[in-house]
Amino acid sequence: MTTVADQRAEQPALRTRLLQRQIMPADRGDLEIAALYVDLEDVRLDEDKYVVGGSSHAKAVNNTQIRQATGSGRRLAPEQIVDRTRFKVLAGQAVSFGTYFNGFAASYWRRWTIVEEVRLDVTVQGAGAHVIVCKSLANGNSQRVDAVVTGDEAVSGPATYSFRLPLNTFVDGGWYWYDVVAGEEPAVVSAEWTAEVPAERAEHGTVDIAITTMNRPEFCAKLLQQMGDPDLLPYLDTVFVMEQGTKLLSDSPEFPAAEKALTQADGTSKLRVLVQGNLGGSGGYARGQLESLKKGTATYALMMDDDVVCEPEGIVRQVTFGDLARRPTIVGGHMFNIYSRTRLHSFGEIVQPWRFLWMTPPDAHGSWDFAARNVRSARWLHKRWDVDFNGWFSCLIPRTVIAEIGLSLPVFIKWDDSEYGLRAKAAGYPTVSFPGAAVWHVPWSDKNDALDWQAYFHHRNRLIAALVHSIYPHGGRLLRESFNNQLAHLVAMQYSTAELRLTAMEDVLAGPDGLHEMLPTRLAEVNALRKQFSDAQLVADRDDLPPVRRQKPPRQGSSLSDVPSRRSQLISAALAPIRQLKPTRPLANEYAEAEVPALDAKWYRLSALDSAVVSMNDGTAAALYRRDPAQYRDLLKRSIELHLRFRREWPRLAQEYRAKLPEITSPQAWEKTFGPWLEDRDE
Repeated sequence: MTTVADQRAEQPALRTRLLQRQIMPADRGDLEIAALYVDLEDVRLDEDKYVVGGSSHAKAVNNTQIRQATGSGRRLAPEQIVDRTRFKVLAGQAVSFGTYFNGFAASYWRRWTIVEEVRLDVTVQGAGAHVIVCKSLANGNSQRVDAVVTGDEAVSGPATYSFRLPLNTFVDGGWYWYDVVAGEEPAVVSAEWTAEVPAERAEHGTVDIAITTMNRPEFCAKLLQQMGDPDLLPYLDTVFVMEQGTKLLSDSPEFPAAEKALTQADGTSKLRVLVQGNLGGSGGYARGQLESLKKGTATYALMMDDDVVCEPEGIVRQVTFGDLARRPTIVGGHMFNIYSRTRLHSFGEIVQPWRFLWMTPPDAHGSWDFAARNVRSARWLHKRWDVDFNGWFSCLIPRTVIAEIGLSLPVFIKWDDSEYGLRAKAAGYPTVSFPGAAVWHVPWSDKNDALDWQAYFHHRNRLIAALVHSIYPHGGRLLRESFNNQLAHLVAMQYSTAELRLTAMEDVLAGPDGLHEMLPTRLAEVNALRKQFSDAQLVADRDDLPPVRRQKPPRQGSSLSDVPSRRSQLISAALAPIRQLKPTRPLANEYAEAEVPALDAKWYRLSALDSAVVSMNDGTAAALYRRDPAQYRDLLKRSIELHLRFRREWPRLAQEYRAKLPEITSPQAWEKTFGPWLEDRDE
């Protein structure tokens, strides 16, 4: 007979594991991003309760205690940030820690990890403070969970108040957080979220960080200094920097500080700079994956861009979440706009199956400013967002996953991260874009990569990824959308982009065997090809381009900035391809007919012109677009032929690329590509 003592003995030993701690900006004076860490709120009083930022709580303090909080606004004094983990709530002030970096994303822990219950320990110094624990549902509605008022025990020194919080009600979404309302004296607050986990899960894993850099030495050196954060260092195994540029990291005046930050007390360094040719992001990250795999000492490899500012605590959280995941899981961070640093730019991404196009989920937001709307008031944020992949601006991949499914696809840039997420998903390994882990990065909206040299890689690599992973015949809507986009570029006089897209399709038809071989050379060839076209010849000084003069003025009252109706756009779509066959107006050969800002450079506007000066999205240059009927006819003919050929040969191509995928992503194939730069290639 099994006794109670026997049953207890059979239970696995449990140990306490820190999941998340309250943090403040690393730079105490950096108040621009303070809204991501702490939220100062007004308190509204009614007869029997007070309301903090929209959350109702039973009233347990009197009007005198919170008189200063009413109308306190959202002012924050730098001295309130005591240090990295402590915040001072001023007398009478109401503060919520239901923020991006300090809220607890309970539904993600509930769905993807072994954690079933968490304990929140809030440490407060200061009597008369109210600590209120709250939760939200997937629809964003909030509820009070528990509360405590600090007493005399919090006067002479910090006192800790604990709350046991189950995760069983967070199936579809929801967060935990805590609010603090100080009494008649300030309250210094810190907090930790912990869980009891099996002993074998109590020790944290380690991470190799793979950073691909090209000609951004100062930015990369400063990022490395952030990696030297004392709280992050124990989690780091090796930081690999794949140097692919001509402006070397080692020549930066910031590099000595970076080296020092990653040097341990015994004099050994966690930094390894690996110099190689320009193989793009996929070549750089694949090298980091290969080195991590060969070294075999780190639990994870984390892909990170060189032009980001990171929150080091986010990496710690990614590792912690990965350690406690139910199965090996890719854990990604989010992206904030580096130019507007409280604005979230990427919260989660999917590949829409029918279109086979990456996108933000339809009911999510692609841009959200937490300085204007906090987590608690943003209902959409409380739903758990499941994703297909995470961008490699910050993406933690278990080494066991790399060993099983291989390295990056050899595609230079674009679609390497999304394809990898789909490949991992097919092998049973999910990706989680994890709230509370983030970097600041240049937003995609400020780039022009749909028209410049990157258009080749966008189109080629989307086709390759679809051939490998699309669940629909002929890639679903992909080929039809590809042809429609090609027509839009042609009628907009974007002949260089149209040519690059056709070249991309021809390269895909050539098969997967040449992907590795063309990695070092294709970029130069693409740039040389596009420079033959007027629309790709960028000029910094507007006066170097022809002035504006039209044969005939535009219709009365019309403007390039006017957005035509849907009916007008459909009519333009039908007539514009025919108009391109007509001879150009004589004056358009010598002058520009219009000057078109990047924001207004839509196909339905450009298709009515024979020439135009068009500015670029980044505001640095402009180009002269000229309509050429002969060039248009040639490109249109080839576009029709190639899209028809793709439709015919899709089944064969899909079979070929799927069969070759394990080979071209294998460590052996990549080692051959890296051969000229491998330090230990003779071993």
